[in-house]
Amino acid sequence: MTHRTLFVTGGARSGKSSHALAQAEASGLSPVFIATAQAGDPEMAARIDRHRDERGPQWTTIECPVAIAALIAAQADPSKILLIDCLTLWTSNLIFGMHDVVEETARLAAAIQVAKGPLIFVTNEVGLGIVPDNALAREFRDAAGRVNQSVAAACTEAVMSVSGLLLRLK
Repeated sequence: MTHRTLFVTGGARSGKSSHALAQAEASGLSPVFIATAQAGDPEMAARIDRHRDERGPQWTTIECPVAIAALIAAQADPSKILLIDCLTLWTSNLIFGMHDVVEETARLAAAIQVAKGPLIFVTNEVGLGIVPDNALAREFRDAAGRVNQSVAAACTEAVMSVSGLLLRLK
C-alpha cells in the first residue's frame, strides 16, 4: 500500500509549515513532529520552544538533526503521520556535520518509497534569488535544490506556498 507523502515548499514565512501542520492534524492520525532544527543560540532555542508550545499536547516531538531516513524506518506507521520540518535545516546540518549529502539524500528518498505510514516534508525554496556571493552559500543553495528535487520526486504530492496561497505542483 502506498501511503500519502506530501512535499511542501515555499519561501520563508510563506505559510508552508502552517499548511503542513493543518494537513497532519486533519488526517485523524497521531501527529509526530520530526524537528531538524538545532538550538545553536538563545534566539533559536526560544523559537524551538515557542513552536513546540504552539503545536500543542497532541503532538509528539522527536528531534532528529541528521538521521531522518533511519527515523522514518523506525517510526512510520499507518496509525501516525510524520511531519519532517525542515529539509533545509537538515541539509545545513549535513553540510556542517561533514556528512555526504548525496548519500543521505538517496537514503531518504529510498526510505520515503518504503515508509509504512504517511509523511509530510517541509522545505524552503532557496533557488529563486540571486546567486550567492560566496562558495559556502552556493554549496548550500545547490545542495538544498538537489535535496528538494529528490524528495519531491519521491513524494506522491507536492505543493508550493506563496504568501499563504498554495500552488499544486504534483
